[in-house]
Amino acid sequence: MNLRTANLTRYILPLREGGSLPALAEACDGFKYVVKFKGSGHREKSVIAELLGGEIARKLGFLVPELVFLNVDEAFGRTEADEEIQDLLQASQGTNLGLHFLSGAINYDPNVMKVDSELASKIIWLDAFITNVDRTFRNTNMLMWHKELWLIDHGSSFYFHHSWDNWEAQAKSPFNFIKDHVLLPFANDLDKVSEELNSKIDEKFIQDLVKLIPDEWLNFDYDLSPDDLRKVYAQFMLTRKENSEIFIKEAQNARQNLI
Repeated sequence: MNLRTANLTRYILPLREGGSLPALAEACDGFKYVVKFKGSGHREKSVIAELLGGEIARKLGFLVPELVFLNVDEAFGRTEADEEIQDLLQASQGTNLGLHFLSGAINYDPNVMKVDSELASKIIWLDAFITNVDRTFRNTNMLMWHKELWLIDHGSSFYFHHSWDNWEAQAKSPFNFIKDHVLLPFANDLDKVSEELNSKIDEKFIQDLVKLIPDEWLNFDYDLSPDDLRKVYAQFMLTRKENSEIFIKEAQNARQNLI
C-alpha cells in the first residue's frame, strides 16, 4: 500500500464550506487537489482520519478520489492576502493530504438522487465502522461524477482519537450517531452486506494502512511514540471489526425508528 507524493505549487482558492478550511490547489504533477491541511482546527487528527477513512472506503470497493501526500514548503501561499489562510499554511508546513479534484462533480442530493438498498447499506456499514459523524442531510459528503456516486471527506471519522480515554470501550460502541445518516432510510440490507464487508478488512490490510500515517502526524501524545499510536489505531479497527454486530444492530434499530 502506497500513496503518491507531490509538492503544492499554487494555492487557488479556499473552500470555506469546510469547517477545517480546505483549499483547491495545484501540485507539481499538474493536477488540482482538494487539500486537507494538518494545521487546521483538529490538527493532524483530521488528516489521519481522512487518510484512514478514505483508504478503507476504497478497500471496500467505493469510489473515492485518489489520496495524495502533498508537501507544503515555507514559501507556499506567501502572497495570500488572507491572514487566516496565511496562518493555516504556516502551521501546515510539511506533509498534508489531498484528494484528486473531481472537476464538474455535483453534491449528492437525497431528495432527487436515489441510492439502492445494497449500496446504501454498505455506506452505512462503512460509516458505522469508522465512526464517521459527517454524512448527514446537512452535509452528505458524497458527489455525483459521471453519473456515479463518490465518497469524500472522512476527516470527522475516528472521533475517539480526540480523547484517548477508554478507547478500548469506544471501539465497541454502538455509534448512535448513525441515526442521523442521510442514507439510513434506504439501508434495508445491513445483514446481507455485513459479512462481505467485514471479511475485506483483514488484519494485514489494517497493519499496512496504519503504516501509511507519517510520523509527523503522530506527535500529539507525548506519552506515546508514533508506533505506539499506530498500534492504537490498528487495535481500534480490529476490535471494531470483531464486534461489528454491535453497530449493525444499532443501525437496524435506528432505521426501525424511522419507519
